[in-house]
Amino acid sequence: MIANEFVFTDKGIDSLFDKVAGLIEQARTYIATSINIAEVYTKYHIGQHIVEYEQEGNTRAQYGKQVLKGLSERLTARFGSGWSYANMKNIRQFYIVYSNRQPGDYPFEVEKANRRLANYTDYSENPNDIQAKTLPENGFMLSWSHYLILMRVENPEARSFYEIECAQQQWSKRQLSRQVGCSLYERLALSRNKDEVKRLAKEGQTIEKPSDIIKNPITLEFLGLKPDVAYSESKLENAIISRMQQFLLELGKGFLFEARQKRFTFEEQHFYVDLVFYNRLLQCYVLIDLKTDKLSHQDLGQMQMYVNYYDRYIKQDFEKPTIGILLCERKNDALVELTLPKDANIYASAYQLYLPDKALLQAKVKEWIEEFEENNACCDL
Repeated sequence: MIANEFVFTDKGIDSLFDKVAGLIEQARTYIATSINIAEVYTKYHIGQHIVEYEQEGNTRAQYGKQVLKGLSERLTARFGSGWSYANMKNIRQFYIVYSNRQPGDYPFEVEKANRRLANYTDYSENPNDIQAKTLPENGFMLSWSHYLILMRVENPEARSFYEIECAQQQWSKRQLSRQVGCSLYERLALSRNKDEVKRLAKEGQTIEKPSDIIKNPITLEFLGLKPDVAYSESKLENAIISRMQQFLLELGKGFLFEARQKRFTFEEQHFYVDLVFYNRLLQCYVLIDLKTDKLSHQDLGQMQMYVNYYDRYIKQDFEKPTIGILLCERKNDALVELTLPKDANIYASAYQLYLPDKALLQAKVKEWIEEFEENNACCDL
């Protein structure tokens, strides 16, 4: 061995490597995120200049079209692709949609998001520096491709909800598009009271109690099963297992998959729970049984037994009571209410194998809120 050769023998080098590698990875994430945000702000202000220019001149549609075409040609000549007429229309529309947002009216807690974004730098020791150097004036925290989807959501409250969830859950463009397409906001809104619907637009989906994880219906279009073709519960289960990532996205926040056909034995009899999950936000087990036939009181009784077993023999002292969900093609709320006690932690949720009718769900949400307001007005008299 050459005398001057340095040999790594200190076990501490592993710790040093991990710290340095972590800083590099965080820096790359920060740079990528900063570039995305810079693109959004640039296009927002470009849209602002376009609208202000149009307002000073002829406001006719043909005039505006010529302005965008001329601007597109000159920008493309200097900066290359990415400035087509179609893109200029999107940029203009983006400003129009988001220009009413004022500082202090952010749809989510920008400070928290920025602390997470800037955590890799020296700013972490000085929260004021974080806020001063990274706080967006309009709270934009997503990429341009995400905002291309969001700005086409007409309902401002739904748009705000999707922006919150996308930022918090780090949805990809494809995942965001899917959640908008399957009417996630409307499905959650229909299972909440008016105050909680308003909260969706400000905070996103909050998970504080068992009913917060329930959607009606659960949309399983990604399974590829045809609604008009007969299939067994086993086939439905296999399809879910093969698309578990999409299924977890549909279930919502905090779900971790533990097992399928989980067996437990009681008095020498074997029982099997179709799907076992754990929700880390609620800190409890969530048991799901699949039903392709009409829901029966026997199904409810069986789930009650499963939940009781987990509460008595599996649940730890620090964990919350187990939740049972019967995922069925057609649910019967009256049967559930009649069969189970009021404090039962068991829910029936319908599933469907196709995307819901968005217009129909939107109309239901509007009707539900109006009915709620009317009832409250009567109570105030």
